[in-house]
Order: sequence, then structure tokens, then C-alpha cells
Amino acid sequence: MNSNFGRKSLTLSSPGNWTRRTSHSHECSRWLSPVRPLPTAISLLFFLIGANVAAQDGGKKPEEWQIFRGNPQLTGVAQGRLPDSPELLWTFQAGDAIESTAAISNGMVYVGSLDGFLYAVDFATGKLKWKMQAQDEIKSSPTVHKGRIYFGDEYGRFHAVNAATGDTLWSFLTDGGITSSANFYKDRVIFGSYDNSLYCLSTQDGSLQWKVETDGYVHATPAVLGNTVFSTGCDGFFRETSIEDGTEVSRVELGDYVAASPAILNGHAYFGTFGNQIYSVDLKQHKVVWRYENPRRKFPYYASAAITDDILIVGGRDKVVHALEPRTGKELWAFTARSKIEASPVIVGDRVIVASSRGKINILNIHSGESVWEFDAGSGVVSSASFADGKFVLGSDDGTLYCFGSK
Repeated sequence: MNSNFGRKSLTLSSPGNWTRRTSHSHECSRWLSPVRPLPTAISLLFFLIGANVAAQDGGKKPEEWQIFRGNPQLTGVAQGRLPDSPELLWTFQAGDAIESTAAISNGMVYVGSLDGFLYAVDFATGKLKWKMQAQDEIKSSPTVHKGRIYFGDEYGRFHAVNAATGDTLWSFLTDGGITSSANFYKDRVIFGSYDNSLYCLSTQDGSLQWKVETDGYVHATPAVLGNTVFSTGCDGFFRETSIEDGTEVSRVELGDYVAASPAILNGHAYFGTFGNQIYSVDLKQHKVVWRYENPRRKFPYYASAAITDDILIVGGRDKVVHALEPRTGKELWAFTARSKIEASPVIVGDRVIVASSRGKINILNIHSGESVWEFDAGSGVVSSASFADGKFVLGSDDGTLYCFGSK
């Protein structure tokens, strides 16, 4: 869908120099993470091993959930293990609905709300540490990267914030609302905007490195693998773009709006569309390998998929959680949620966390699809779960942020 946003010059702006712009609508269609010291040599060995692991993992600690979907490839898979019977540990109340998926880092939970605030909450207690006011509603899920938090707001401003204090370090103004979350490559941050563009900025000062103009809203979070960014959009294309210079490597025509973020694994991208289908795209051959469509109910897919070597899981507005075989698209099982699903599933070991717009939060057995745990939030859930250190958090439409784990 094309928007009517006028083209404007994009400049680095200070938070105090904000002016109101044209309003905008959202979604692709209008339906819309005391010890004795070791001898010196052993200490050095452990330090080098730890540094090597951190370098391979981009500096992200295994017990954290720093980015929407858990990692740069957006697979929606967490390390660790869920308790057999999670208990409610604490709640935090924001001023309005929480559609943003929380980030978990360094003992803190960072989450945005439609009240326009980004909240920093203690992961152990649920107590507020600080809050930072953006310029409009926050639907973009915050990303933590090297001591900073990056997110966009519905005014179209993209923010870089000090994670310890909430102080704004820099901001960048686009011409449309930002629902997309941020992803990273070296010293660059990439995200999409409802001004029909994919942006790449410097993490140091927010300066524009490049932007790719498309023919529709860029709602989804882009996935990053190596020096390449993979993005979906409301113009019906799946794009592969060089992060070095913003040149297009390839595009695959889909013919339908795509709001879901692509999950990248084993040389394929997986995502659902507003054309009621789930796609697998071969990244080398640049073509669709298979499509899946519910044979009985024709409804769009808004949520992003979770993917492992053996199973692909995605919820739809058809009120069903679908589990598919990644190589063929064959259905393995289905779980009926009785209301539409817009929250993206999260796989933790042999379980998967799902939530529905009716407020039901379920943990399913990944092999059978059987519900092994349920919680009624009493209000719709659009935000996805974030998991770290044996606990998971997610927000609801009444502004409540929940934390579950073992007491």
C-alpha cells in the first residue's frame, strides 16, 4: 500500500527541536531479552575463552534478550529452560497499552507503551528505575546494543538512549511512524519506517548512511545475516540489501502485504503474509520454495515465526497456532486459540510461549502442540514474550507488564 507522505529532508535533530507533522495510519492494510581467585594463567585462559564466545555472539550474553525475536536472524528461539509450572513473580503498570516486546539486558527490562514512555524496570523486582518520554506512542520494540537502547515512535522519530540513565544521546526524524525494531551490523543500525523506507544510520551519531525507498510501509523488523539485511514490506516484496552501501542484491515478488518479520535459518527465510499464506524463500536461489495456507480458514498472518532445524511455529488471525516442517511446509500440528494471534511465538527448549488477543497466554509442548500451562491476562496480548534467566515477560492491552518464573 502506498502512503501519501510528502518527501522531506532528513536531518539529525535534538529532542528540543520537535515539530508536529502529518498524521499517519498503521499496519500494512487498514485492518490494521565469595570465590577464591584463580591462578593468573588459568584466569587468562578463562578470560580469552569468554572473550572469544562473546565475540562470536556479537557481545550478547546468553541469558539476555536484547533484540526483538532474540537474535539478529529473528528466529524467536531462546536459550535456557522454562519452569514446569511458571508462577507470576511481579507486574508493572504502564500508563497505556503495551504492544512493544520488551528487551532484557543487564538485569533490566526495557519496554515501550502507547502512553509514549519507554520504561526501565528491574528484572528481579519489577520496580521502576527510570522512564523516558518519546514524542508519540511506542509500538517499536526496543533493542539494546552496547549500552544503548534504540527504538522508534509513532511520530517517526528514531531514538538512541543511554541504557543506564534514559538520557537521549541522539535522534533521527523520518517521515512516517516507526513500528519496526532495530537491528545491527558493526557500527550501523537498520530499521524500517511507515514513510515506505528502510534506513541505515550510524550508531555513533545517527547520521544517515543510506536509505532504500520502497512502494509500501516497512512495518517489520529487518533480519541481519553477515553483511546483508533481509526485509519484508507492504509493497509485496522480500528484499536482500547490502548493508555496506544499501544496494539491492535481490528481490522476490510475493504479491501480498507482509507485516511479519522474516526469520532466517539454514539459507531460508520464513514469514506469513496478509494473503493468508506462510512462505519459505531460498536465499541463494531467490525464489519461493513452498507456501502453506490453512485449508479451512483464510486469514492474514501478522505475527512473526519462530524457527528451529526441526519445526516452524507461527500464529495467525485464523485463531490457530500452526507448526510446520521447515523443509516442506507440511503441517505437524495445530493449536486452536479461539481468538486471533498477533503476538509472535517464542521457543524455549521443548516448549513454545504463545498469546492471543483475548488475553490467554499458553505454553505448548513443541512436539504435540498440547497446552501444558495457561494464564488469563484478562486483556488482549499483542506483544511477544521475552525470555532470560528462566523467566519471561510480556505486556498486555491494559498496560500491565507480567513476569513469570519460579519463586
